[in-house]
Amino acid sequence: MNDTDKVQVVFDDARRNGLVVAPPDVNEGGYRFTPLDAKHVRYGLGAVKGTGEQAIANVVAAREAGGPFRDLGDFCRRVDRRVVNRRAMEALIKAGAFDSVDRNRAGILASLGAAIEVAEKAERFAQQTSLFGGAEETAAEAFELIRVPEWPERERLLAEKQSLGFYLSGHPFSAWRDEIRRVARTPLASLQPAAEPQMAAGVIYGVAMRNSRRGRMAVLTLDDGSARIEVVVYGELFHEKRAVIQEDQVVVVQGRVSQDDFSGGIRFNADKLMDVAEIRSQYAKLIRLSINGQADSAKLRALIAPHAGGKCAVAIRYRNAQGECDIRLPDEYRVKVSAPLLAALSEWLTERNVEVVY
Repeated sequence: MNDTDKVQVVFDDARRNGLVVAPPDVNEGGYRFTPLDAKHVRYGLGAVKGTGEQAIANVVAAREAGGPFRDLGDFCRRVDRRVVNRRAMEALIKAGAFDSVDRNRAGILASLGAAIEVAEKAERFAQQTSLFGGAEETAAEAFELIRVPEWPERERLLAEKQSLGFYLSGHPFSAWRDEIRRVARTPLASLQPAAEPQMAAGVIYGVAMRNSRRGRMAVLTLDDGSARIEVVVYGELFHEKRAVIQEDQVVVVQGRVSQDDFSGGIRFNADKLMDVAEIRSQYAKLIRLSINGQADSAKLRALIAPHAGGKCAVAIRYRNAQGECDIRLPDEYRVKVSAPLLAALSEWLTERNVEVVY
């Protein structure tokens, strides 16, 4: 079992015992997981990839000597950068360990180079002062972050996985769950062996390539936030879907679920594998728009025109005091459902007013 697997076991045990796992924190955490109270535990800084015991010991010692870190510049000035190097700092930022300093992880990461440079200049100035004397020590000015937009949720979660080995503050499948569950209704935790084919969905957490008597195959670890299962993709299906079989990709698989006598869990042999675009193309029946007073037919026609010619109908949800109904638009408004189309409609009407019906 590697270090990431060991941390995963600790993390999963904490969750199973009903504990809330707080993110790592340079202003509170230690090397190991730390109990906060009966219901909360702090994620250990030492479990962040690329840090190490020596680096975390240095961070904790600097914090204990001078109090909590005020900002990124203060952190870079006070730690030993030969021990807590840039790679370790980047990993801590991606893991969310600087959220107590500033919650904009993108801004902290973008500002790291400047913060290290300021710290190096301050160190050189202090050495010159010590050598020549005559200057009084002055308090360091607050460090201003470079202001950039915060990472979208998906990017934040992928950064957490890169630095921790798994998602901590959320799950990338959450953004798709409501839509995908209309096609693959059973959560992974509820799958049971059965003779008939079943459908399941989740995020590809990992991919392992293996050889078998049937040729080259991929073993996917599929994760939907409720559980993880292994999905075996053989031969032709593997070669057909190589572009889709990527870590962190949302997929729906169809196949047979059987008991895995070796692990004691279940095994899913896939006969079909689809990404979100294929699911929408194959199963979407209707795009329902709640326009709510924004009835601009010219705007709607302009947004739909680049995606015309598909099988999916478009309907307007009409409401009044007596009730509501769908007014389906003529066949000329049928579209090919795609991420750009849904993004354009959501930007116009807001995401909650655009619904894909399966």
